[in-house]
Amino acid sequence: QVQLVESGGGLVQPGGSLRLSCVVSGSMASMVVMGWYRQAPWKQRELVADITSGGRTNYADSVKGRFAISRDNAKNTVTLQMNSLKPEDTAVHYCHSGGTWFSPDDFWGQGTQVTVSS
Repeated sequence: QVQLVESGGGLVQPGGSLRLSCVVSGSMASMVVMGWYRQAPWKQRELVADITSGGRTNYADSVKGRFAISRDNAKNTVTLQMNSLKPEDTAVHYCHSGGTWFSPDDFWGQGTQVTVSS
């Protein structure tokens, strides 16, 4: 069973930065796509960014130029660097894995709260 554990959430002022980390149990090298999603009150869960095993990245339009996703297979870690944070970025953020090429699946972390407020 794959386990994803997030950390790094917290309270930050507008314009500030946070760095979220997701540690994956076992080997992450074969996991095709890793991603970060977020869900704000009264809203649907939405993709923030994802990254393939080959390093291809994809970002929501609302975070392009501000956020950066990366992965380190050797450390089994996915990170999301969030800069120039805005109040509308406030949400619970979830790490996600789509499994491997041969064993596709759907795994989620427990979530970490990001609050952007003065």
